Amino acid sequence: MVTTTELLARLRAERLMPIIRSERQEDAAAIGRALLEAGCTVLEVSLTTPGALDVIAELREFAPGLIGAGTVLTASDVASARDAGAEFMVTPAVTESIDASVRLDIPVLAGALTPTEILAAHGAGASAVKLFPAELGGPAYFSALRAPLPHIPLIPVGGVTLEMGRDYLARGALALGVGSPLTGRASDPVDPAVIAERATAFQRMVAEAR
Repeated sequence: MVTTTELLARLRAERLMPIIRSERQEDAAAIGRALLEAGCTVLEVSLTTPGALDVIAELREFAPGLIGAGTVLTASDVASARDAGAEFMVTPAVTESIDASVRLDIPVLAGALTPTEILAAHGAGASAVKLFPAELGGPAYFSALRAPLPHIPLIPVGGVTLEMGRDYLARGALALGVGSPLTGRASDPVDPAVIAERATAFQRMVAEAR
């Protein structure tokens, strides 16, 4: 099992966490395989995807990488995701799943939007805070939060495009959580070549932003 220190180090190095959410299990698995083959090493698989736990288990076997479970809401979700092989948890809000993850020594990226929520998530033991939905305030709001809370690692998620991602990184984001701009909408047909092309573009942007 990965530790919080190891997860944060990987995120700091990669600065990119693709988020997989699909209406079909086989499509989610295909997206994950394409991302791993493209060199992405930290992936989140949303539990809203049918068969998400099987997808997590499959991707863990497919190639080296850190595979986490997203949209983790309850203690039961944490236990199920852990049993499937998820190495970290991601929540959309401050939920009971944070405490459940901490008790099991599983790193957790906790969702929050306001300063109060960010402090609550951090105080509950979150390894880092997922600023979600980041698109509501954009990079300027991110900077406003960073000013009084520089000690809390923040990962913007929600509407993070290539151009906006560059801005977030310049303003101190630990990493970027990227969904549909990289992996497509949940209902989209999957083209592994397109996924790989988008991944390369994001990786290039991240490298240029260092």
